[in-house]
Amino acid sequence: MKEPLTRRQQEIYEYLQENLDRFPHPPTLDELCTALGLSSKGSLHKQIQALIEAGLIEPMNNRRRGIRLINDEEPAETGLPFLGYIAAGSPIEAVEQRETIEVPHFLQTGGPCYVLQVKGDSMIDEGILDGDRIVIEQRTHARNGEIVVALVDGIDATLKRIEQKKGQVILHPANENLQPMIYAPEQIQIQGVLVGQMRRYH
Repeated sequence: MKEPLTRRQQEIYEYLQENLDRFPHPPTLDELCTALGLSSKGSLHKQIQALIEAGLIEPMNNRRRGIRLINDEEPAETGLPFLGYIAAGSPIEAVEQRETIEVPHFLQTGGPCYVLQVKGDSMIDEGILDGDRIVIEQRTHARNGEIVVALVDGIDATLKRIEQKKGQVILHPANENLQPMIYAPEQIQIQGVLVGQMRRYH
């Protein structure tokens, strides 16, 4: 049985219900402290955690670590654009196929996402197999170690783990039989970061 909300928790929840759409992005604890006129982020964190445990809000899976309200009427799945195939191997020409695929909400993030189908075996040691469909959050930047969709020389797209150094970008496969690929930074355009994966078993 869930504990009832305290008066303070109810006040915070009502504030979020009435004002969350005024923020340009899911607000962080610092932003909520400022908006609510609170001096202690630690105290707010405890109240926010109680609202998360009550199933009323959820933390966002993004770099800013904001929060959002949980909508009980939100569908379990949402259609995302399917943009064709991505090579997990040697780069192949990126081909876009404008279709829509239903994707569970928990595989998505707060940012714009799309779906690609994997071709090749260069990421098999990460559990990414030929034929898998992957969910990509559309981004133009990534942290070192993230698995990205990288466009090479403006033509070929590939799925690799990225390492960015001064003067070079290294795209690492996850297959012991393959070698990393090294490029100049201007050759690589990041198109998104892997956030989810789907597979059909026959």
